[in-house]
Amino acid sequence: MTQLFDLSGRTALVTGSARGIGFALAEGLAAAGARVVLNGTRADTVAQAVTRLKDKGLDVHGRAFDVTDEQAVADAFAQWDTDGIKIDILINNAGIQFRKPLVELELSDWQRVIDTNLTSAFIVARQAAKRMIARGAGGKIVNIGSIISENARATVGAYAAAKGGIKMLTKAMSAEWASSNIQANAIGPGYILTDMNKALVENAAFDAWVKSSNPSQRWGTPEELVGTAVYLSSAASSYVNGQIIYVDGGWLAVL
Repeated sequence: MTQLFDLSGRTALVTGSARGIGFALAEGLAAAGARVVLNGTRADTVAQAVTRLKDKGLDVHGRAFDVTDEQAVADAFAQWDTDGIKIDILINNAGIQFRKPLVELELSDWQRVIDTNLTSAFIVARQAAKRMIARGAGGKIVNIGSIISENARATVGAYAAAKGGIKMLTKAMSAEWASSNIQANAIGPGYILTDMNKALVENAAFDAWVKSSNPSQRWGTPEELVGTAVYLSSAASSYVNGQIIYVDGGWLAVL
């Protein structure tokens, strides 16, 4: 059974992994045996994250680049080609949030959220999939969606559009790449205790709403997403494709 979830000999790229959910996923995949490449836009924060995981004896490396920059992504993959690094697991985790009513939302802010949360997943996955297909050994792509992939909320219109797009992009990846033994799936986290949600956690009314509207009556933690990520990155999910698995404590089940 353990062999089904063993990621030894695999190399995973986790975007947006210097902190938060991405960092937890990177640590989890490395603990499952994978060689993991951490990513972020700032070289210093990526280096700090790499050091933290190396100090735990994990096989991790770092590469700072902007996942919304098509050329920067292409250059990163070209360098890995030169270095003999084969990315066979991709976790598209990079994301941002910008809360504002739609009638007040500037186009530039809309575009920034769409580019970071949705378009980057296409840009990075395209480079990874080209190589997975050429190698003929298949691969795993895990996109990070959200419960907002299913249900919108006020003031997060751009985020809802992006995360809804992630759900359908995942299905499109499956439709095109499944025949090349690439499994493309997504994880839809619920309300998770992260730096991005710090203001919400500290808002007494919102915190109470999250707990009262969820059957589990609490926020989730980044570590509670690791099991699903390892599953979708491993041989255990070899016939699972085009799906989004919600890890939300039961929130969507009672809406």
